[in-house]
This record gives sequence, C-alpha cells and structure tokens, in this order.
Amino acid sequence: MAEQAVDQQVTPGSEQASTAASTRGSITLTNLQKALLIVARLALAYLFFSSLWWKVPPTFGCPEDYAFSSGQLSSGGTFVSFDNRTSGLCDWLGIQHAYATVGPDWLVFVTNLDNTGDPEIFLNLTPLRQFNGAIVGDIIMPNIQLFGWLIWLAELSIVILVGLGLFSRVGGLIALGVSLQLTVGLAGIRNPAEFEWIYLNMVFLSLVIIAMAPGRFLGIDALLIPRLTRAEANGSRLASIGLLFTGR
Repeated sequence: MAEQAVDQQVTPGSEQASTAASTRGSITLTNLQKALLIVARLALAYLFFSSLWWKVPPTFGCPEDYAFSSGQLSSGGTFVSFDNRTSGLCDWLGIQHAYATVGPDWLVFVTNLDNTGDPEIFLNLTPLRQFNGAIVGDIIMPNIQLFGWLIWLAELSIVILVGLGLFSRVGGLIALGVSLQLTVGLAGIRNPAEFEWIYLNMVFLSLVIIAMAPGRFLGIDALLIPRLTRAEANGSRLASIGLLFTGR
C-alpha cells in the first residue's frame, strides 16, 4: 500500500522517481562490506593486470616460429614431462593441450577422509579437460595470431571494467569465462605446479563481482547509476540494460 501511494504521488521522470526506482529491491550494505567489495574488485583486476605482460601482442611472448610446448606422461603417470617448453602464451597453451591429451585424469574437490590410500571424495572432470584441449589444439593454437589478441584483449577489458568499476558486471562475466577456461585447462596440474584452488577462487571471486556489482562503490558505475536511473524512468530500455550491468 505504501509503495502504491509513493507511485501515485511521484511524477515519472522526476528526480524523486529516479531515486525511488533506484532504492526498490536494493540491498543495504555497511561501509565495511562496501570496503571489502572494493578490495575484492581491485584484487581481481590486479591479478589479471599482472598477467598481461608476459603475453603482450603482437608476439604474445611466443618464440619466432610460434612453437608450442609439448610433452608426454611421466613414468609414474601423475604428471606430464616436458621435453621442450617454449615461452609466453605458446608455452601455456601447449601445457593445456598436453595435459588434455596425454595427462592423467583431472580430479577436483579431492578429499581424503582417513588420510590413507586413495581419496574418498572427488569429481572426475577429465572429459571436460579433454574437450578444452581439443578446442585449444584444433582451433586456438593453429590461429594463435588471432586468438592471442582475443585472449589479451579479454584480460585487458577485465582490468579496465573491473578495476575502474565501469559496467563491473560485464567485467565480472568476462572474468568468469576466462577463469573457467583457465581452471579447466590448468587447475591441479603437477608440472608446472598449479594449485587448483587458486583457479577456483578466481571463479568464485568473479561470481562475487557479478552478484554484487561493486563498481557502485568508488567506481564509475556510481556516477552512471543516477543518470541511467533517470533515463530508465523516462522509458529508456538501453538505460535498463545499463543498470543491469552496473547494479542499482
């Protein structure tokens, strides 16, 4: 009843209307919660920022012949042994392809309840890693000069969108896609050692960015939201889409 009364008294398109629209359904956060979201946002952005520089275009850190790392399963069957590792993006794409084609099974969420013998709890996602390896080997590696740019620009967009809090949910979605691909390709491998939970935490952190849209706090989204809210109150569908990606 109270909400209906407000709707009857507020003129559409007015500042009161935009304020009322922006507060409906919003979640009130404490200053500490906002600060923690800002830290999470900047941490994810810096993680991708620090990874930009070893695969800078146009060579992406690869050798002149764009050779990829290759290897074979170790005698113990627990990791891939590499005869020749190359450099840059060619190195890490080759590692992903090797673990997908000749590597051991990919088990995630492994837990050994009695600390002896084989683990009692695990999830075998080997087919997913093999599927990723097929895409890497058959599509990405043969077209490295195209996909190298796409990979680098995707990570740069995460740095800009998440770091500046500009349409932060878009940045979170891109980060989620990149993090999932890296998780499938590299999480839990033993040579080189890539700790599974580092990649899983990247996925979870990306989900937090998508859910909470932290650009609303000390980000460019905080400046855009009032303008988009007023435009939405005037019937703009583009503004509604913009608010979906910035939060309210």
